[in-house]
Amino acid sequence: MSAPVVAVVGGGQLARMMAPAATALGVHLRVLVEGPAVSAAQVVVDAPVGAASDEAALVALAQGADALTFEHEHVPNALLERLADEGVAVRPGAPALVHAQDKIVMRRRLTELGVPCPRWSTVSSRAELGEFLADVGGVAVVKTARGGYDGKGVRVVRAADEADDWLAAAAEPGGVPVLVEEKVPFTRELAVLVARRPSGEVRTWPVVESVQRDGVCAEVVAPAPDLADATRDEALDVAVRVAEGLGVVGVLAVELFEVPGADGGAPRVLVNELAMRPHNSGHWTIDGAVTSQFEQHLRAVLDLPLGEVTPRARWTVMANVLGSALDELTDALPRVAALDPGAKVHLYGKDVRPGRKLGHVNVSGDDLADVRARALAAAAVLRGEDPATPTDGE
Repeated sequence: MSAPVVAVVGGGQLARMMAPAATALGVHLRVLVEGPAVSAAQVVVDAPVGAASDEAALVALAQGADALTFEHEHVPNALLERLADEGVAVRPGAPALVHAQDKIVMRRRLTELGVPCPRWSTVSSRAELGEFLADVGGVAVVKTARGGYDGKGVRVVRAADEADDWLAAAAEPGGVPVLVEEKVPFTRELAVLVARRPSGEVRTWPVVESVQRDGVCAEVVAPAPDLADATRDEALDVAVRVAEGLGVVGVLAVELFEVPGADGGAPRVLVNELAMRPHNSGHWTIDGAVTSQFEQHLRAVLDLPLGEVTPRARWTVMANVLGSALDELTDALPRVAALDPGAKVHLYGKDVRPGRKLGHVNVSGDDLADVRARALAAAAVLRGEDPATPTDGE
C-alpha cells in the first residue's frame, strides 16, 4: 500500500508546520520550495526547488499526488486551471483561490453573497478616489488588488494625491484598478478558521481575537474574550457562508472587524480579509485544540472526515516572535524552558531580520491574564529581551 501524497506549493513556515501532522497521519508531504535552505526545506525530505510560477515545476510536483494545495496564494490561476483540466486535484481550486489572490474579485463576490463588508469601490484616478473620500468622511484604506500581505499593499489616505503612484499604475494600459474601502471604526479584530472538504463537511474552530501591530499579527487569544453570543454566532455563520459560497476546500481564514451594533445592540462583524490556507490566527490550534489547523487542512484536501475542533483548555494565547536581537533563537531555548515549562515554542528556522515572523509561542490555561503574560514573556525571551518588559506587550 502506498501513502497518500499531498503536494504543497511554497516552502515557508506554514508548509513546515504541516510536516508533523502529515507524519502523524502517514501522509507523504511533497513541498515545492524556493530554495534548499528555506523553512520547510529544513524538515521535509521531499522538497524539490522551484518557483510557484514555473509550469514544469508544478507539473512535476503534482505528478502522482492525491491533492495539490498551497501555503501561499501567489500561483498563476491559469496554470492551476490547466492542471485541474489534466486531472490534478487542485485544492482549493482556481475558481475559489482567485478570491484570496485578488481583493477586488473577493469584494465583488462577497457582496453578491450578502456577506457584511466595509463600504468599498474601485478607483483608477485621483478624482474617483477624491469622490470616495468625500463619501466616507475624508479617510479611507487603499489596497492593491494583488500581492499584499502583512500590511504591505495597504495604505491609509486622507487626500486623493496620497495614492498617486498606485493610481498611475492603474491608469496604464493593462493596469488594474485600486481597491478603496472605508476606514472602519472597529473595536477589535476577530478571526474565524473554517475547514471544508469536497464532500461538503464543514468545521469551525472558536472565534478568536487577533491583535495587530504595524499591520502584522502579534497575538491571538482563543477564544475571543467577552464576545457576545450574537456576535459569535454571526462570525461563525459568515465564515461558513464564505467557505460554501466560494467553494473552498481546505482551511479558510476569515479576518473580521468587530464594530458597534445599532441602537446599543450586540456588536456586528465585517469581513476584512480572506486566506485560503492555514493562517497565523490558527497557530494556537497546534497545542490548544484537539485537531490543529494543519492536520485539518490535510484531512480536508484529501477528503477525509474532519477532526474534532474542541479547545483543550479554557484559554490559549499565541504570541508571535517578530524579529530578535539574537543571531540564533535556539540559544534562548534553555532560558524559555526554565522560565515556563508549559510554554510551547515553535521556531521557523528563518534568518533573523527586524520584524520578521521567526516563530511563535502557545500557552494554555484557565486564567487569561496569566496565560497571556506567560506567552508574551516567552516570546520576549526569544527576542533576546527582558521578559518583564516585552516590547510587544501592553
